Amino acid sequence: MLKWTIAGLLFLSSLSLTAQTKKDSCALGISLLTCAPGTDLYSLFGHTAIRIRDRQRGMDVVFNYGYFDDSDPLFYFHFTNGIMVYSLEAQTFGDFMTEYEFDHRSVVAQVLDLTCQQKINLYEALRQNASDKNRFYNYQFYADNCTTRAGKIIAANSPALQLENILPNPPPTYRQMIHIYLDKQQQYWPELGIDLLLGSNLDKKPSNEQAIYFLPDYLMNGFDLAHTTTGPLVLRKETLLQFSKPNSGAVWFTPGIVFAFLFVLSIFLSLIRKAYAQKTMLVFDVVLFSLLGLVGLVMLYVWLFRVDEVCRNNINILWALPTHLAAVFFLVRNPAWLKYYFLITAILSAILLIGFRWWPQQMKTALVPLLLIMIVRSSHLFLKLNHAKDPQLPGQNPRL
Repeated sequence: MLKWTIAGLLFLSSLSLTAQTKKDSCALGISLLTCAPGTDLYSLFGHTAIRIRDRQRGMDVVFNYGYFDDSDPLFYFHFTNGIMVYSLEAQTFGDFMTEYEFDHRSVVAQVLDLTCQQKINLYEALRQNASDKNRFYNYQFYADNCTTRAGKIIAANSPALQLENILPNPPPTYRQMIHIYLDKQQQYWPELGIDLLLGSNLDKKPSNEQAIYFLPDYLMNGFDLAHTTTGPLVLRKETLLQFSKPNSGAVWFTPGIVFAFLFVLSIFLSLIRKAYAQKTMLVFDVVLFSLLGLVGLVMLYVWLFRVDEVCRNNINILWALPTHLAAVFFLVRNPAWLKYYFLITAILSAILLIGFRWWPQQMKTALVPLLLIMIVRSSHLFLKLNHAKDPQLPGQNPRL
């Protein structure tokens, strides 16, 4: 609470700044702050904020569009449904930097070369945005986030801002931009989770402007090359905090390696006719199809009930069928229809694998061994259940 009290006092004490800065407005300095990614899920893509500084009046405030209330008991329910209310908050620069120093996250400042009047206008716009009636907004992953808000309010107060192209040819999709971020951090499991839940809308190619206002590093790079009517937007660039990322070495516990190991194991045990192997594979099948059914159920829920579009049109649901969760309960009873269910499952997985590179939604390479597992185990269960229903000849022992 102390830091918010200090920020509030500083904020109130600066209300008269506009009138005073008309006399000495160039004492006002404005910087775009770009922060390195953190370890928490919500911080994996870094952060953007705006610093307003006036040494003569002792004001040094950071306007931060990245605040949300995680103490809300329904926070994760709302998060799942895409109802994420973020807010703009003002805090002292010292408190802001203390948080990032504690988390060992680098911070780079781009000092903006704006006219005195533009600085006043931007400060007033931020102050109005931080009022109780304006500070809240509905966060949207790639269309309206803290980077989008910070970048666009600067652009709105920088007349005739020209953004140069920063995208390669061909330009990446939103999904590929995310992969670049997460691969650098070796965040392979969160990347898999994001890929599984976010549908084909993430495979659109953003325009240059959309890409710049999407992620912090892209905004920083875009502003490095941007121009206004008076010249380059960025006067100078300063590193305020620098932390080198520790070398974690080779990462072996990745989705691709884990799924490949499970595929080899499933092949090996499927070929063994011993009772212990058959019992092991029964447990394997129950766990496998239960987990995939749960994943499919989550996919279906966010597809139907999220308020935004990022989770819709998800092709992954064709192999992570929610019905898997119900099918596992019939593995012991072996009803007549069950063998056809696993036959359809094997066919769907095979179709997805054959067209892996051509589907409108990019699928992770790590899913290839998982699809192979689906094909092998579904085919095995079809043959097993089909054989179990065949009439037995006198003296013949059933082989399941």
